[in-house]
Amino acid sequence: MMSMKLLQDILYKVRIRSLTGRTDLHITDVQIDSRLVGPGSCFIAIKGASQDGHAYIDTAIQKGATAIVCEVLPDILQPGVNYVQTDDAANAAGIMGHAFHGEPSHHLTLVGVTGTNGKTTVATLLYKLFTALEVNCGLISTVHNMIGGTVSPSTHTTPDVISLNILLKRMVDAGCKYAFMEVSSHAVHQQRIAGLDFAGGIFTNITHDHLDYHKTFDEYIRVKKKFFDGLSSTAFAISNIDDRNGAVMLQNTHADKFYYSLRSVADFKGRIIDNSITGLQMLVNEQDVHFRLIGEFNAYNLLAVYAAGICLGEDRLDVLQTMSNLTGAEGRFDYTVSPEQRIIGIVDYAHTPDALLNVLATIKKFLKGGEQIITVVGCGGDRDRSKRKLMGNAAAEFSTRAIFTSDNPRSEDPAAILKDMAEGMDAMLQRKVLVIEDRKEAIRTAVMMAREDDIILVAGKGHEKYQEIKGQRFPFDDKEVLMRTFTELDK
Repeated sequence: MMSMKLLQDILYKVRIRSLTGRTDLHITDVQIDSRLVGPGSCFIAIKGASQDGHAYIDTAIQKGATAIVCEVLPDILQPGVNYVQTDDAANAAGIMGHAFHGEPSHHLTLVGVTGTNGKTTVATLLYKLFTALEVNCGLISTVHNMIGGTVSPSTHTTPDVISLNILLKRMVDAGCKYAFMEVSSHAVHQQRIAGLDFAGGIFTNITHDHLDYHKTFDEYIRVKKKFFDGLSSTAFAISNIDDRNGAVMLQNTHADKFYYSLRSVADFKGRIIDNSITGLQMLVNEQDVHFRLIGEFNAYNLLAVYAAGICLGEDRLDVLQTMSNLTGAEGRFDYTVSPEQRIIGIVDYAHTPDALLNVLATIKKFLKGGEQIITVVGCGGDRDRSKRKLMGNAAAEFSTRAIFTSDNPRSEDPAAILKDMAEGMDAMLQRKVLVIEDRKEAIRTAVMMAREDDIILVAGKGHEKYQEIKGQRFPFDDKEVLMRTFTELDK
């Protein structure tokens, strides 16, 4: 049976400027995409980055919408249609989507993870931790969404506001006690999380990214901080105090504040004893633990997960013992070894200069002497151009050889992106760089160049199973291509 709600019952928290018509009518669903509108729908016209929903009001009415929520009323109001005018339709969509689907965030414990790097790993580890502790959980991440043990495909780091509430409602219906979700800066800015009740928030770090969207680094910080500003006094806020903006993130939050650190005094203090290809040996609040994850950046991720586990009321020894057996998220320092030549291949999602430097710094610590680091890397098209030169320099400077290749060029010319990566590079670094536009051929060349014990890093795409070129997604899996090439050249 189709679920229906009275319009007035889903409007009660919305700031209304004017109302034309009735609010005591039944609404069959709430939509922000006119293509999904049906008889009895409420259509919310949002002004997006590329499209304005106001242009689709007539289409929504023709498809059966009986209520329209908008910021600017149409010149002609259609008889029998009810119009609600608000100053902020995106905010209204969050509130109304949440209310229509039974306010799902009130019926489970929702924890958001934000930051430039580490969101996917922290959210995934939290899901794995509590699942291992036999708690029914949900996960909303870049790689995939999980409802209990069932996989649901993911299309965005944070889904649109209507899809997000539907997903949370499905988690509630499946008996999930917790939901762990990545919260992207785009989602905060576009108010995709409006109306949600977060029990906690986690900040990983903030570095150079998404400036194609946010324009300035200060604006990027402000948007990230807005998530913590919105937490309630009953929530917890966990931040990386070693990040120079870690304290700034929490300075205006109403939530209980907690900090984690490898270098400073903090509530959750870690110290790396040993960092090798087999994992991390750490002291966590003076407790000696071995983790299967690798690298200093993962030491931070593990501290964030430990902090959240404690804030959610779990026993510290149970948490640490369970965490010691956890593996990371797909495509995050995901390594394999060629059977014959013993070449180590690492696939990582690193697509920002800082993330790439972190991965390369971790790899360098594994070198015993004489091994090569061969890095295959590109940059995405239609994204922040200013980071391309930084990515190129990072790869060339910290690798023995760097192969610049196509990533997801989208609508751009791959050759132009590769040119941007090499812009201004000095002659010494240039001599370390090969440019091979075809990504498969670039990976194959890296394997052919490698000797026993060398390390190949394929960076930028991680878990992705496609390459996006001229509006089309073609099947492409970095790890699969790397492993197949290992097998072919071992024969």
